[in-house]
Amino acid sequence: GLGVAINSDYDGSDDYRLIPGGIFRARISNIDVATEGLGVSADLVNTGRRLDFDLGPAVQLNLNRTGGIRDDVVDRLPDRDAAVEVGGLVGITARQLTNPFDSLSLRLKVTHDVAGAHGGTIATPSLTFGTPLSRQTFVGASLSADFVTNRYADYYYSITPADSARSGLRTFDADGGMKDWSLGLLFGQSLSGDLRRGWSLFGIASRSQLVGDFKRSPLVADRGSATQWFGAVGVGYGW
Repeated sequence: GLGVAINSDYDGSDDYRLIPGGIFRARISNIDVATEGLGVSADLVNTGRRLDFDLGPAVQLNLNRTGGIRDDVVDRLPDRDAAVEVGGLVGITARQLTNPFDSLSLRLKVTHDVAGAHGGTIATPSLTFGTPLSRQTFVGASLSADFVTNRYADYYYSITPADSARSGLRTFDADGGMKDWSLGLLFGQSLSGDLRRGWSLFGIASRSQLVGDFKRSPLVADRGSATQWFGAVGVGYGW
């Protein structure tokens, strides 16, 4: 699927911008592959049973504060390098809970920056449910949280004395821990009469809430917002 998305300028900003967006989901030789934002993951253990274990690799590109910040004060801070977060996921999926085609997944994804940007680790537990309402309509919901190490927190949310002198923001030393929680919704509507093939419309919406030191950082508390929104609409094709 391809479309347009609206996302915050940086993680914690209250400025938003339109960006091109897309989603991709496939099953190749019983391997499930799916995109999530700027990341992709694969489930290599897929037996098709009603109760199935999930295990596979995951990679994510993190472009937070790499440039183009609309807030003049935050823009005075040094740009961050792009992070490449590589790791894997493990979990369990239950199918056919309310109908032959629904699924409920409990997963833990752990990735680590290998590009030398923040150099930290991110752990993301998530609970996801998806079901067709009919042959033409699909809905999904997800609940997740992010836990990060001190190096991640310091790289994106601390304000050093040098940063304070450049921007006027107060100094701040951020520690790792729970970064945020997120609630997401997905909607798909077939234009061909069958969700499994042909053209469809899709919509995605999510709300994230920064907590702890991430909420208290001057980047968020003084210049942005702890509540983050994301939305996307587009058209997809399935076969």
